[in-house]
Amino acid sequence: MTDENDKNQDSPEKAEDIILGADDEDEQQQEQAEAPILERREASTSNGLKRAIFEVPIEVVVSVGKARPLIGDLLTMGRNHLLPLDSRLEDPVELLVKDRVIAKGELTQIPDSEGQLGIRLTEVINITSLAK
Repeated sequence: MTDENDKNQDSPEKAEDIILGADDEDEQQQEQAEAPILERREASTSNGLKRAIFEVPIEVVVSVGKARPLIGDLLTMGRNHLLPLDSRLEDPVELLVKDRVIAKGELTQIPDSEGQLGIRLTEVINITSLAK
């Protein structure tokens, strides 16, 4: 009898059942992996808040150069005083957000405007390097 039981356990039907059970489990995992995650996320309140952040204005400061005058010199400055900077006209300017450089570029006049300045970006800092 034990030989028959051993034969029944090794029979193709039993092995097939095990394989089918594994396939069913794989199919369930695959269905879960292919679930429409975006639909669930779109319905969530937190995702709506995350998207809302793109509508928040942020101040970007453009740095064209720096100066280090003495306090006495600052106190004597008046109208038309020239304060020399550590940069030249052709040097790139820096775009800063909260004292962090996020890009560099060159000053340019915006076309079809009356002397309004803009910046043509020449280098954008890698965002992942900012996270460190």
